[in-house]
Amino acid sequence: MSTVRAINLVLPETEVYLAGSSIDGQLVLNLRSTLVDPVVKVELVGRGYLRWLEEENPEWDYEKSTACTNQAVYISKTQNFRIEDGWLDPGVYAFDFHFNFPPSIPSTFNSKIGCISYFVQGTCCSGQVVLAKEERCLLLQGIAGDHRRPVKDKAPLVVEARKDIVYFCCFRRGSMILRISLEKNIFCPGETIVFMTDIANRTCKYVRKLIFALHCIVLYRGFSSRGDPCSLEDRSEVARLESQTDTAPFETMRVTSALVLPKPMPVTSTVMENKIMAFRYELVGTSSLPCTMSTIMARVPIIIAATPKHCSVEQKSVTLHENEDDVSKEVSLHRDSSETDPGAMASRSTE
Repeated sequence: MSTVRAINLVLPETEVYLAGSSIDGQLVLNLRSTLVDPVVKVELVGRGYLRWLEEENPEWDYEKSTACTNQAVYISKTQNFRIEDGWLDPGVYAFDFHFNFPPSIPSTFNSKIGCISYFVQGTCCSGQVVLAKEERCLLLQGIAGDHRRPVKDKAPLVVEARKDIVYFCCFRRGSMILRISLEKNIFCPGETIVFMTDIANRTCKYVRKLIFALHCIVLYRGFSSRGDPCSLEDRSEVARLESQTDTAPFETMRVTSALVLPKPMPVTSTVMENKIMAFRYELVGTSSLPCTMSTIMARVPIIIAATPKHCSVEQKSVTLHENEDDVSKEVSLHRDSSETDPGAMASRSTE
């Protein structure tokens, strides 16, 4: 029968922790009998890991894949509790702990290729023997990034896509223009993206539906078993919205839509900031062309900043044009590399 009856971590009722903030909690230990030479500690750990299989040489006649992997440690802190007299009598003991999160750590993230996770772990040992352990996962919102200057120019962002159509059955031509307008292109986790879409239907058919999706594009950086650097870009949907339009032939319609961002979510960043992966976002509007197998697509670059108090930035208008799948971009974004000063580390223990 184990000496430890139960071990519990008592944490505050916080759904999402913010990078640069702190966490206070208790490790509650319930002993069935006297514990000699105890080691009681709480650890705060944050780490990232990625792995994917890559074809080694596509020109070979046989298939041979190599694993690309990488890992990073974002935070590793331990608080050991001092035990007077070198033993603990039977009973219940509460140990207070306190940790500060660094301001530069990334958000909690999980995909089929990589993950970034954070957890608090409480452990009770006697000598080298682990008697009891409990682990609690944490959701953390990163604030890393350099998008935090006051707004000087509130000019809207506009993206326009155009597609020409030829109907061979009736020897007629047509075109369709999709224009997405936003008041800004910088948003915070949990915020709502409100945007307007203008559809210019210059065909003889109805345009029935529009599909909007926010895509997260992740660039993973790893190493093969031989130590060679390798990279992989993966795209996934963060939010999705379908809108019925029924735009009549040779008419123009405006649709106002909204997408709610989840929380937490990784902020727009580089590999240098996150060590093993980089994040960027696109708001993609898609519509099927009437009586054809092709679609028209407009892509809006979106920046995910930190939190509402960090979300004001200097930005200027951005206009993208697309015609027959050719895209030209004129982007002017100003960034500030200022960082939040980390708080001082503090710890305390209660016997």
